[in-house]
Amino acid sequence: MTRAISFLVAVLAFLFLTAPVTATPFFFSTGDPDGKMATASRPESAGKFEIESADDFVLTGPTSITSATFTGLLTGGTTPANIGEVRVEIYRVFPADSDVGRTSGPPTFSTLKVPTRVNSPSDVESVDRDTAPSPGNLIFSTKVLANTFSALNSVLPGGIHPIPNQTTGGNGSTTGEEVEFDVTFTTPFSLPPDHYFFVPQVEITTAGGEFLWLSAPRPIVPPGTPFPAGSTDLQSWTRDTFLDPDWLRVGADIVGPTPATAPTFNATFSLTGNSIPEPATWLLLGLGMVSLVGWQRFRNQ
Repeated sequence: MTRAISFLVAVLAFLFLTAPVTATPFFFSTGDPDGKMATASRPESAGKFEIESADDFVLTGPTSITSATFTGLLTGGTTPANIGEVRVEIYRVFPADSDVGRTSGPPTFSTLKVPTRVNSPSDVESVDRDTAPSPGNLIFSTKVLANTFSALNSVLPGGIHPIPNQTTGGNGSTTGEEVEFDVTFTTPFSLPPDHYFFVPQVEITTAGGEFLWLSAPRPIVPPGTPFPAGSTDLQSWTRDTFLDPDWLRVGADIVGPTPATAPTFNATFSLTGNSIPEPATWLLLGLGMVSLVGWQRFRNQ
């Protein structure tokens, strides 16, 4: 009987470890650009400080994200030939990965420099992918959608300020070449279920050029995909190296005039991958069969 149990356990272990797991395709999109807002988002480079713009998504199960798209403007006469580093960061929602001991007050390192951190990205990123150092773990291609595209408002470098001067109304309309970035993560993001922020950054190698991430409708409309039931589509946020580790709401804080009356924005991006269920069924079946055999042996004895 002992040999039989050992053999059964070995067989079940083999089945558990080698059983195929069905992967369900995952796709999320905020839809097409709506022409309302464009926000700077770039890594630090020679003569340029870092700026991050963020918009959120929700995963309801363990997910492998293999690729993404995002759409923005290339300004200052720049073209895809002037693109340097491309980076994608994933943040969780505050207070995860954050120092919650800081409080509101005059802007200092130990106090908040923004009106609120509720529903903002966390202080520090959870994980990232980058074209650097070469070859990195991200590759990309670009597609010019329009030679000229205008956004009604913008948040440009130098347009992000701590309290009490955060509400500027934005930096006004801006025009550039509309470009879609198609990104493949050669090392996929493997993420547990949670609420996240997606942050793309694009380096422009010319002195006067910028990448500005274009907004998408909020609430999401077709061809965008809805958020999972029970979750909330948060508005887009931004910060620069001088506001770090805090974030400002693009609409409610910067555009204003008050959080209650300000417009709110999503940003244009999509994510593709696979939702992978855990192979718990084999484990439960194996434990049940071993328990049954063991109970039968106990009764026989």
